[in-house]
Amino acid sequence: MTTKDVDLGRRQFLVRASTVVGGVGALYTAYPFLSSWLPSAKAEAAGAPVEADISKLREGEQAVYEWRGKPVFILRRSKRMVEDLVELNGKLRDPMSDDSIQPADAKNIYRSIKPEYLVVIGICTHLGCTPLLKPEIASISPSWLGGYFCPCHGSSYDLAGRVYKDVPAPENLPVPDYKYLSDSVILIGES
Repeated sequence: MTTKDVDLGRRQFLVRASTVVGGVGALYTAYPFLSSWLPSAKAEAAGAPVEADISKLREGEQAVYEWRGKPVFILRRSKRMVEDLVELNGKLRDPMSDDSIQPADAKNIYRSIKPEYLVVIGICTHLGCTPLLKPEIASISPSWLGGYFCPCHGSSYDLAGRVYKDVPAPENLPVPDYKYLSDSVILIGES
């Protein structure tokens, strides 16, 4: 064995050892930087699904929950409110919700999984105001069958969150992903 062979073997060992130690050092250095890209606990909580207890809602009542910094309206509709939805199709911009945001299981005339309960994000699609629930008959106009009215610029929606024709709002109120955990609890933000 010559000294040249010994030096070559030693050199290869030192190169490999240095590479391993350098790689481990790079990982330790990169970890704090990469972990700073992860969302904070507060941000994760803000985007997390929200449980809504609907057990105490009576017909015609609405509960408001916050999800991702937005108000979510949950309206318990009466049998008459549900029946009136069919009569409005000719007065609405998008009656079948073809151009609207809603989960597939809520793509129907009621825009909900169960016709009795409406779940919508309560932000007007015109300029982001919060529409008001106006379930009273003829409170807005003689042909009004109840719904949501945005006082900022006069947009109106029916009790399924569908926008009327000839108002500033371009789209129906969005329906978030949601599912029923039981007959009295809805999970908003997960389908």
